[in-house]
Amino acid sequence: MDYEKELERLNPYQKEAVLDESEACVVNANVGSGKTTVLIAKILYLHYARQIDYSSMVVLTFTNKAANEIRERLLIVDKCIRLEELCGFGTFHSVALGLLRSSLPVEELGYTKEFQVIEPDEELDLAMELIHRENLKIKYKNRLKKRLEQAMSVQDEEKKVSRYGDDLFTLAALLKEEKIKQDKMSFFDLLFYTTLLLDKSRSKFQWIIIDEVQDSDGMQMAFIDKLMGGGARLFAVGDPNQVIYSWRGSVFNVFYTLKKRYQARELSLPINYRSSTSILEAARCFLQNGADLTGIREQGSKIVVKRQYDPFSEACYLAGRIGELHKNGVLYKEIAIFYRLQNQSQILEEVFQREGIPFEVSLKKTVHDIPVLNWVMKVFRYSLNPNDTASGIYAVSNKEYGAHVTVKEAGKMIREKEAGRCELLQKMMEFQSECRECRDVGTVYDYFEFDRYIHPTSSSYGEDRESIWALIGIILEYAGEKELDFLDGMRDFINSSALYGVNILQKEINSDADSVKLMTLHASKGLEFSHVFIVGVNYGLIPLRTKGMEEEEERRLFFVGITRAKDQLELSYYINPGYNRVEPEASSYIRMIPPYLVQNDEAGDEEPVNLQELKRQIQALKDEKRDEAEQESPVIRVRHKKYGIGTVIREDDMMVEVEFEGYGAKEFMKCFSELEYL
Repeated sequence: MDYEKELERLNPYQKEAVLDESEACVVNANVGSGKTTVLIAKILYLHYARQIDYSSMVVLTFTNKAANEIRERLLIVDKCIRLEELCGFGTFHSVALGLLRSSLPVEELGYTKEFQVIEPDEELDLAMELIHRENLKIKYKNRLKKRLEQAMSVQDEEKKVSRYGDDLFTLAALLKEEKIKQDKMSFFDLLFYTTLLLDKSRSKFQWIIIDEVQDSDGMQMAFIDKLMGGGARLFAVGDPNQVIYSWRGSVFNVFYTLKKRYQARELSLPINYRSSTSILEAARCFLQNGADLTGIREQGSKIVVKRQYDPFSEACYLAGRIGELHKNGVLYKEIAIFYRLQNQSQILEEVFQREGIPFEVSLKKTVHDIPVLNWVMKVFRYSLNPNDTASGIYAVSNKEYGAHVTVKEAGKMIREKEAGRCELLQKMMEFQSECRECRDVGTVYDYFEFDRYIHPTSSSYGEDRESIWALIGIILEYAGEKELDFLDGMRDFINSSALYGVNILQKEINSDADSVKLMTLHASKGLEFSHVFIVGVNYGLIPLRTKGMEEEEERRLFFVGITRAKDQLELSYYINPGYNRVEPEASSYIRMIPPYLVQNDEAGDEEPVNLQELKRQIQALKDEKRDEAEQESPVIRVRHKKYGIGTVIREDDMMVEVEFEGYGAKEFMKCFSELEYL
């Protein structure tokens, strides 16, 4: 491959960063300056010009999405790459997991190589169980996760004294022992133990490359330090103006820390290729470190500031505005709407659906959001790890899907391995010997006899069955892609799902789909669109009611949102917001933008008069569609003991689907439905 062609496409600032071979280099990359392009070019340069194997590089990111993008772009440019060569490319936690699995001696800590990764909520549940069992005195339980991480980081025995005089360090020690006993690691443990074991094992890596380095926290900085202990060089890229996760513990001035610790050379990528000059001038008002934004594009249109009556009237306006843009040739996928809180999308979704505007919502719904899949994952976790008593007890005693035994009974059976008393427990205990060679969804589904537990008479039977089949299918596909047998693939999948979640109900936004993108300001990071609407720019929403350093983070978050726009940016606020503690006036953020950059559009002022009429029109449209449907086919009404009277939506020889007021659509098998036809 001719990597020099990639270098020819770079501007002088980008090329200087790529060719730099300092022991440590940090690149201050302004928004829209081609940061990912530089990372890809750097990796290719090291591989082809300096003969560094891909497997000798660690490329660390903060999201799985960013890691996938880097891998995909590399594979496009260099088609000779084998996926196994990129094992060190991923998030901090996934790279740590890979090291613990492959090369670090976790057995010295009491773990096996098959340990499971648990999520923060599960670790807290385990801690609360220990508090109850050991009758421990613990203060400030609402901050227990953070307090436990701090306690587990303390290695000096003399310093293990709680400042609040409670049993925190006793709990931390018991929790550590219990996780080792159950062969589980938390997110904190992954980085902590990897950093600890790297002390005893010289790092094999020659280059450490970090994306979005400004978001690093103290534990991640320690992890970087140990990776470099073997003589590796450092190349880190980031933007101090986009530190929007300080609430997670990111170090405030990472660039200063890296320069001081490693005598790193600092370079910059100052040229923005994305946004018009007007948008960059507005964004400059929210910079906090005195940096400049240099753009190469034309001035562009002014920033529209629109006053709306409330979120509903705005959603109706946006539906019309987006319809106009689309008629004028703008693709739906080039339009995005940002908001501060996830629940702000609901009204937009309802109106867009009624108006026929295609849209996607950036919302991670994992298996934990779906009760039946949460239960199935517990079944799988215990089946793979019989020491995971918490998952076993949950699976057997679950009131909706379990084996109809109490938590106490389930605990006794599992601790004493009394498989003969519970068929589900027996299935889980024999799973590894019976299902290692599974190749299809039906075999796994039938082995556990899931139909017995999701109840064919249940109104959710069809949906639950479909969800389980989809999950098993995803696991089998995952194992195939990783070239693993079914059990090893499932273990890897369960750990991966703990790190990233598994989107079953709704996938992450597909940038290629021609649909309007709806997302929070946090979710917008790293994306770009030709037309951006930021809604609810009222004090109390943007910014949220905060104090101290959090206010600075709110400004940085707004900066991120503004700089996603390439051509047109529209900001709006409500005079009747309808949210608690949200002021009915424009945020100070709007007033911070120079007037000469702004086009005020107050066409929404008459909305108080027309609001009820708009709502009536929407409801009338809904009623009209329902009446049309009823005229096309006879209305069949049924009665159900639990859901009351409903209308049959569709039916065949086997199944019937009914719409119940207040409950929505429910699907039944006819032979078990207990429906009374009226």
